[in-house]
Amino acid sequence: MRIGIFSDTYFPQISGVSTSIKTLRDELTRQGHIVYIFTTTDPASDDEKDAEQNIIRLRSVPFVSIAERRMVMVGLPTALQIARHYDLDIIHTQTEFGVGILGKIVANRMHIPVVHTLHTKYEDYLHYIANGHLIRPSMVKYIIRTFLFGTEGIICPSEMTKEAVVNYGVKIPIRVIPTGIELTRFTRPDITAADEKKLREELGVSADEKLLLSLCRLSQEKNIQAVIAAMPQILHSVKAKLIIVGDGPYRDELEELVSSLDLQEAVTFVGAVENDRAVYYYKAADFFISASTSETQGLTFTEAIAAGTPILAWRNPYLTRVVDDAQFGYLFNSEDDIVPVTVQALTENLSMNVEKFDKKLYEISSENFGRKVAEFYAFMIENYVPSIERATDSFKHFGKRMSGDFKLMGDQISNGFKTQYEDLRESGLSFVEKFTKYGKIKQEDDAAASTSERDSEKKD
Repeated sequence: MRIGIFSDTYFPQISGVSTSIKTLRDELTRQGHIVYIFTTTDPASDDEKDAEQNIIRLRSVPFVSIAERRMVMVGLPTALQIARHYDLDIIHTQTEFGVGILGKIVANRMHIPVVHTLHTKYEDYLHYIANGHLIRPSMVKYIIRTFLFGTEGIICPSEMTKEAVVNYGVKIPIRVIPTGIELTRFTRPDITAADEKKLREELGVSADEKLLLSLCRLSQEKNIQAVIAAMPQILHSVKAKLIIVGDGPYRDELEELVSSLDLQEAVTFVGAVENDRAVYYYKAADFFISASTSETQGLTFTEAIAAGTPILAWRNPYLTRVVDDAQFGYLFNSEDDIVPVTVQALTENLSMNVEKFDKKLYEISSENFGRKVAEFYAFMIENYVPSIERATDSFKHFGKRMSGDFKLMGDQISNGFKTQYEDLRESGLSFVEKFTKYGKIKQEDDAAASTSERDSEKKD
């Protein structure tokens, strides 16, 4: 098959979506398929490597709310011309924005099927757009449903994502296919016990201390703050250190939290590390820990398991399937569980069942992932109905449904703007001040004063 993958993010931008795409491309290529990646330009990209790896970059600018992400400016004529030149059989979109939309249009113009992977639980990320005031969680289903119209099928990386898609009212074929990982990158028998010991010493972890590893983008939704807040109680029962690998917009707040709890000796911020160095941290750790509730799958979980390191994480349907034996880790149900579950894990001696471990490795492997995705592609191509024929049967239904969806979305956005305008009038701030540090401080002070007044009235 000749496959076009369309995404607004790809390496050198580091993200779970980038990793998932690269894993899929590598595995499909090994199976004999030809893969072309259509993505945004990036100042750090290498033209020569892009040409070797069939990466087509479309002109873009930094995304206003997340500077490290980019937004495509133009590209339909270029993308369509290249897609026709390579005679694509199917298009796989990986994001719901500019490049993802381009992919849908190209597929429609070429009369070939398009499938989509929904990587993100957007309800947990709306605060990046106008501080969460423009798009409400209740609007997400209308946006996703609108994007998916005209898409032949959808891939969900977990049962949790599938449940959300079904609740959005999406009716197209759905397959649950978790992203696999390249096992050879993480099993790494060449990394010795001496290598692990050396890294632990460099991190200031003594022989009698347990190493808890957090490896992710440092953002609010990752909920690393909950793990840090639990550390004082954990340290009452177990000698341990929390090593935080990664960088991001929430780092300053996390470092302030560590300082306020007097945990400077127990918590270390390493910063970002190269991809090929991450496995050393996995292998040096006693447990990988995460309190994130926003993960649709979380590749770092399976990477840690492949490296032989059990995980401590927030329970969800995806992780319940992955962590189906104590040798792979423990799950907690709430922030109140973090301390007892972590202490239990750090004080128990886990044994490794080789047969179960080998079975788990294939389950989370890129080989299994690529095979399932290729099978879904083949099914979509075989059962594809050209859009003009599909439109004949569904246009009336679509128009009726979409008019209702857009009206609801329009009403909600209008109400959001109205609320923001009224807030601005009452606060006496300009629009710019509203979203600056000083504007936020003034609002917090006003809110505190209002609360104090209400408390006084209650006492009276």
